[in-house]
Amino acid sequence: MSGALPASFTDGQKADVRRFCGYPAYGAGAAGFNSWRFFQAYGTLEYRMNNLAPAEVAVTLQYISTLASLEAAVPPTSDNLDTESAAAWTHNPDEMRDRINLFDGWRRRLCGFLGVPPGPALAQSGGITLVV
Repeated sequence: MSGALPASFTDGQKADVRRFCGYPAYGAGAAGFNSWRFFQAYGTLEYRMNNLAPAEVAVTLQYISTLASLEAAVPPTSDNLDTESAAAWTHNPDEMRDRINLFDGWRRRLCGFLGVPPGPALAQSGGITLVV
């Protein structure tokens, strides 16, 4: 990155960080029962996003860019779900799973960088997740 480092996130970038980390939408503000104030991990995420150093904001923006590319690559895999092979081309039957696993792995890396546990939408399947 060249030039001055970004000092903070836009609202859209914060929404992307929440989503990529597996946390639910923030809503219009910190009011009501579903507020982040009732979930320690969510509160930690909000605190971190609002208090990162400019260099950490820059790293997080790189994660957002990478994750957006990985996420965009998943839906087109449905174009080949009805074709196993055509001429010399053979469909990878595990492509969608592989892309989702790669995407989720990078999501977990972002959580690790921010020091927060993966949110409920990124919880391991088959396990029990408790967010306090």
